[in-house]
Amino acid sequence: MDIEEIKRLLQAVLVDCDISVESEGSHLNVTVVGEIFEGKRAVQRQQLVYGALNEQIASGAVHAVNMKLCTPAEWQAA
Repeated sequence: MDIEEIKRLLQAVLVDCDISVESEGSHLNVTVVGEIFEGKRAVQRQQLVYGALNEQIASGAVHAVNMKLCTPAEWQAA
């Protein structure tokens, strides 16, 4: 799976977010920082990412997604 394609899919859903994607075969490491996560629980944040990648996961092109999803304030505090 092409990292730039994954990034485009995520950017379409996670507007105005800083997105980083690394790939180890069909396993992805995704880091997203954005205001879109403000007030959302961890599961709600993950659902946004899974929704953007649903077709790739269903097809088997993406097998696993490790996520770090933060608001800008959470990112600065980390």
